[in-house]
This record gives sequence, structure tokens and C-alpha cells, in this order.
Amino acid sequence: MTFFLRHVRQEFPNDFILMVYDGAPCHSPGALDVPDHMMLLTLPPYSPELNPSENIWDDLREKFFGNTVFDSMDAVTDRLCIAMNHYVDHPEIVRSITAFPWICSFNEC
Repeated sequence: MTFFLRHVRQEFPNDFILMVYDGAPCHSPGALDVPDHMMLLTLPPYSPELNPSENIWDDLREKFFGNTVFDSMDAVTDRLCIAMNHYVDHPEIVRSITAFPWICSFNEC
């Protein structure tokens, strides 16, 4: 997560960023190096309607990782790359999973 925050800082050096994140302990501000122009806001617990990325993870686990035993971490990584490329190639699937009404009201879906 710290790596991601550094990347965002580099991409948007002149903007103030309010980043919303889940409450995972490894994502807590005390565990992260948060840039000065960024503020972190924790989602409330048990609020999947506010975190559409959770639905992507559920779909990914079901379609690409269900009932599978991998021989190595490289095999897991390979399968994850296949899954991510699938979503890149099919944005309509991502839209159908994540386009909650409150998101679409701010942006055309």
C-alpha cells in the first residue's frame, strides 16, 4: 500500500488527495507512509456497498481461483495475471459488478 501511495503522489504531485480505503490493519495510517498532500479515510466496517472493489475480488475468486490447488506462488501469480487481463479486456464486466447507483449518479456508467 505504501508503494501505491508513493505512485499516486508521483502522478498527482500538485493535488490534495482524499483516499478512501478499507479497514485492513496493513492499510492503517500508522502502518503506512502517507504523503503530506494526502489524507486517508477509512470505510465503515461491513459496508460492501461503499467498496465496489470487493465485488471484483469475489468475482475473481469464484471464476479464476475456485476449487484450485496451485503448485507454486508463480502459478498463483500467473492465474492472477490471466484474471486481471480478462477484466481489462472486458470492462463491461467490471462495470456490471461495480456500477452501484450512487456511483453512476456522479458519472455516466
